Amino acid sequence: MCPLKWSLHVFLLCTVILSSCVLDSFCLEVIYAVNAGGEAHIDSYRIRYARDPLMGKVGTASDYGKQLLIGRINSADQILYQTERYHHSTFGYDIPINEDGEYIMVLKFCEVYFNSPNMKVFDVVLNGDHTVVTDLDIFERVGRGIAHDEYIPFKVQDGKLIYNDEESDILAGKIRVEFIKGYRDNPKINAIAVIRGRIEDVPQLGPIPQEPEEYHNIQDDEEESTVRNRHTSGPRTPDPYSIDDSSVMLPVFIAIGAFIPLLFCLCRL
Repeated sequence: MCPLKWSLHVFLLCTVILSSCVLDSFCLEVIYAVNAGGEAHIDSYRIRYARDPLMGKVGTASDYGKQLLIGRINSADQILYQTERYHHSTFGYDIPINEDGEYIMVLKFCEVYFNSPNMKVFDVVLNGDHTVVTDLDIFERVGRGIAHDEYIPFKVQDGKLIYNDEESDILAGKIRVEFIKGYRDNPKINAIAVIRGRIEDVPQLGPIPQEPEEYHNIQDDEEESTVRNRHTSGPRTPDPYSIDDSSVMLPVFIAIGAFIPLLFCLCRL
């Protein structure tokens, strides 16, 4: 084999090994994963998300987000944030938990409809007793079309769920996560994953994308140029508050002077 072909084979082999190492750097023991409002999907970390079990049962499945390119994630995981389930009332998912240990619940969200904050606000409650997310306003957190994950660590021990040192009973080997109807629009969820381990064991989203400073500078320059070059049509209107008071009162004095003789004549009649 010629040296060039040998070098190419070695390069390809190293690339495959490196890719495998990167993917396996997270040793994920996934207990539960569902693509809310969508079909089954295997993400870039090899997590297998099941088809939404609430299809045709509770709430509304929506793929409205498919018209958007979701920020903060790669192309392989777009679908997890483009589909969602929402409901006009409180709804939730039952998650089987059979073993004691430490767990992380990853709740995936993306605002794909509203363009301003304070339009969709809701809470998330775990196992009926623990409010794990309060007043979630996705747009306020990250904006529109940007992925947002909430990471909820909890423990299971002797048939109880422990969150922030507070306990609740686990009934029939299942815990429940609920999205609570709030005072602004409907609660929703894009995807859920429950992973055994600690927060450092779970892959997390990167930083929120920011518009480059150069864009803001260009936009400011364009707005300033527009203001400088703007020409109003018609004659210039003088400031009404800069008119001399005497010129305003002169017609008044004339009217009073004309009215006095008239009043005198009427009195004589």
